[in-house]
Amino acid sequence: MFGRISRRQLVTWVAVALLACTGLYSIARFTPIFAVSSIDVVGGTTATRAAVSAALEGEKGRSLLAVSGGDLMSRLADVPDVLSIRFDRRFPSTLRVTVVPERPVLVLHAGKTAWLVSARARVLGQLLHPRRSSLPKAWVPAKTSVTVGSTLPLNAGGLAAQALAPVAGSGLNAHVRVVDATKENLDFRLSNGLEVRFGDTGDLRLKLAIAGRILRMIGMKSGDSYIDVSVPERPVVGGPNSQVAGGG
Repeated sequence: MFGRISRRQLVTWVAVALLACTGLYSIARFTPIFAVSSIDVVGGTTATRAAVSAALEGEKGRSLLAVSGGDLMSRLADVPDVLSIRFDRRFPSTLRVTVVPERPVLVLHAGKTAWLVSARARVLGQLLHPRRSSLPKAWVPAKTSVTVGSTLPLNAGGLAAQALAPVAGSGLNAHVRVVDATKENLDFRLSNGLEVRFGDTGDLRLKLAIAGRILRMIGMKSGDSYIDVSVPERPVVGGPNSQVAGGG
C-alpha cells in the first residue's frame, strides 16, 4: 500500500508535471517534426484561394504550434477579398485555412472606370463590365484615387458602401439601383424609380426597416415618387405632383 502523500509532496509533483509539459511543448514548438509543409485553403473564389496560398507561403517550415491567427491575417493584409479566416492545425504538417470572403455590395464609378466595393468600403477589384452587374451603383469624381485593397474615405464612396451593409434585412434588398450619399443626405433610387430619402445616416437601421415596411404596403408598382423617412416618427410618401401625399 502507498503511504499517505503530504500536501507538500503533491504540490511538488504537480509542479514537476507542469514543468515537464511545458518543456515538451517548447520542444514540439521548435522541432521540425511539426513544421508546416502544406497549406490547404478552402472558401472564396479560385483566385482568392490562390492569392491566400501565395501570401501564406512564408508559413511553410514554421511549427504548427507557432502559427497564430494574428500572424496569418498580417500576411493577408494585401489580399482584398478576405474578410476573415479560420485555421486548423492538422498534425503533423498541414495548415488548413478557411477563408470568409468579403461581400461586394456596390459598384463605384470613377469616370470610365468601375470598381467592386464591399460593405466595409474596401475596394475588391476593378469591374470591366459594370452594366452587367445588378449591384447598386454610386458615382465619384473621375479624378478620385481608387486602389484595390484600400478602404474608401466616407466622402469618396465609403459612406455609400457602408449604408448598404444593413439593406439585406430591410425589405429593400434587390431593389436599390443607385446610392447618393453625403454626410448630410442619403438617398436610394429603386428599380421602379422610387426615391427613398433618409436624411443623415443616424438611426439608419430603423429608417431602413420603416422604408421597407412602407414599400411592402404600397408595392413596387406604386405611382408614388418618393418615401421620406428622414424623421422616422413621421414618414412621408410623396406623389409625382404633390410634396406631401401621406404620412403615418
